[in-house]
Order: sequence, then structure tokens, then C-alpha cells
Amino acid sequence: MSPKALVFLISLPKPARFLLAGGGAAAINWLARFPLSWVLPFFAAVLTAAAIGMLAGFVLYRGFVFPGSERPILLQARDFFAVNVISSAVVALLAVVLLHLAVQLGADVQIAEAAAHAAAIGLGAALNYFGHNLFTFGPRDRAARV
Repeated sequence: MSPKALVFLISLPKPARFLLAGGGAAAINWLARFPLSWVLPFFAAVLTAAAIGMLAGFVLYRGFVFPGSERPILLQARDFFAVNVISSAVVALLAVVLLHLAVQLGADVQIAEAAAHAAAIGLGAALNYFGHNLFTFGPRDRAARV
């Protein structure tokens, strides 16, 4: 990446950087599910893909979106995990519900799985932004009170 591009990306507002970093983590999450579905049931593949995306997200958010957080890294990791466990549960359950609805409407199962998972990830992104902004990478004093 060129230095100019890096300067441009870092100069973006925090919500825009969150969307870019989260989009990267979501893409990793979504793409990881395809090979996982070859060996795991859909729900387990979605949860495993979420864990892979979660690891990528922590690295991207910490380095690119919230680099100035004064909170200790172990507290960041703990709270990141907690926020993501909650949002991953919502994403997995929502994906299963959306898959069921799509199949009931006659959609091809593989296409329905991909679409249901993508839609659920998108909705989970909103939960993640608020959770990480408030708890994971927020100011030390605000996070200490939670």
C-alpha cells in the first residue's frame, strides 16, 4: 500500500475506518464459511467462521480504528471477545432463521446459505460498532465502570 493511500485511510473518520476494517473482517468471516461448510453443519460452520473473522477483526480494529486506546490489551481482548460472542450468537441465530425463510420460499440451499449468512453479518456489524466503541476500545474510565 502506498504511503499516500495509508495517510488517506488513517485520515478517514472513525466510523468509516470501522466499516472498512469490519468489512475486511466480515469478508474473511463470510469466505471462511464456504470451506468450513464442506466438513461442518451450517450452524457450526457459521460459528467457526465467526471465530476466524473475530481474530482478524481484533487485529484490524485495534491497529486501524482504535489505535489510541489506553486500555490494557488483555482488557481489550476480553471485552472484544465478549462483544463478539454476543454479536456472533445473534448473527448465527439470525443466519439460521433467514436460511429457513429463504428455503421455505424455494431458494436454492447453497445460495440461501450464502445470502442468509451475508445478511446476518451485515446486521451484526451495527451491534459490533456500538459494543466496541463503548466497551472494548472506549476510554479507560468509561470501560472501568462497566
